[in-house]
Amino acid sequence: MYFDCSCSNFYNPVMKTDDYSKLFLVNKPKSWTSFDVVKKIRSSIKKKYSLKKLKVGHAGTLDPLAEGLMIICTGKKTKTIENFLNLNKKYSAVVKLGAITDSYDRETIEREKKTLTGIELKKIRNVVLGFIGEYEQYPPIFSAIKLDGEPLYKKARRGEKITSVKKRKVIVENIEITDINLPFVSFNVKCSKGTYIRSLANDIGHKIGCGGYLYNLIRTDIGDFNINDAIEISQIEQFM
Repeated sequence: MYFDCSCSNFYNPVMKTDDYSKLFLVNKPKSWTSFDVVKKIRSSIKKKYSLKKLKVGHAGTLDPLAEGLMIICTGKKTKTIENFLNLNKKYSAVVKLGAITDSYDRETIEREKKTLTGIELKKIRNVVLGFIGEYEQYPPIFSAIKLDGEPLYKKARRGEKITSVKKRKVIVENIEITDINLPFVSFNVKCSKGTYIRSLANDIGHKIGCGGYLYNLIRTDIGDFNINDAIEISQIEQFM
């Protein structure tokens, strides 16, 4: 689905600019990068309208192993992207306890495996809910944050040692635990811009004392935009 939107009031339809200046809500599938989604929409619109160039941008990346809502702006609507960058996000997350990974998710192999024997469910609940509020977290080294002009994930995948990542203040507005079926803990989380759910998963495992990493992630909301209004990748060309 798309919405025509303006900088002053981007939730309501306004005057038309051109047929290919749109705001798309897209459900990114697992294994696709955010750039893959941008590239797919750009190529589809360029093909339909016989364009040589087209500006396309997104209002917040998702990791390749994550799924869910992305806001994609095309043409003149790219000027409105900054309206969406500071919106809060909601995610449905699954953390696997009992091991850690270098990427804080399933991109890299498990290490430092530990038994969960003796860990009470009450402790798990208290630790997870204890992250509600403002706290400082280290971004994953497998992230798009740039160091010396290069994304950290490129350095990390080359095996370079990265020690200069600084903590960032983030706000976890709410966490709702939906299921605990060890080694998995499932919860919904609402958080501020810049919050890494992978880092939250790693921090939860560390505080429980057994390690943990992000096993699954779906972004369900960006501000008032919901995944139920998003189109699938397979529908883009048909939609166009």
